[in-house]
Amino acid sequence: MVPTIREWSGRLVTNTGFEFDVRPVNEGDEARLGDFFRHLTPEDLRFRFLSTPKLDQSLIESMVKVDHDLTERFVALVPRGDTIIASALLATDPARHTGEVAVAIRPEYKRRGISWSLLEHVTRYATARGLKQIESIESRDNQAAIELEQQMGFTLSPVEGDPALVLVRRDLP
Repeated sequence: MVPTIREWSGRLVTNTGFEFDVRPVNEGDEARLGDFFRHLTPEDLRFRFLSTPKLDQSLIESMVKVDHDLTERFVALVPRGDTIIASALLATDPARHTGEVAVAIRPEYKRRGISWSLLEHVTRYATARGLKQIESIESRDNQAAIELEQQMGFTLSPVEGDPALVLVRRDLP
């Protein structure tokens, strides 16, 4: 049975005790998501997109118009608020075997355990959807993300043809 959007909305508590709300994105989030990405540092944008994207209207629109089938974007918000503090994308292959994950956290909310809790939430979602593995392509410079992913059971391998990148992968039950 495919999990419903409502099942994947709720309150998460990090290992530091920080609470935040999480839910799948909807088209009403367009302005909030644009504001979120405008608050990321150039380095955060580079780590998230592996380049520095032009944050124009069409890019933001594409981020809220997900199909909730092969693609899901979760937003993390301040409790009972509308400020997005983190975003996590899961894009699956058509066979629903592998999902690629990308997470970004607003700078002033880092080091509160949000990345861990949000990635754990996405992993549970991917498992419920029947995926066999999740993966992410990381810049080798993004040591904080790589260390977190290794602590969560991801393994590393090189990205053929690009020594600046690493593929992190985790098999799911």
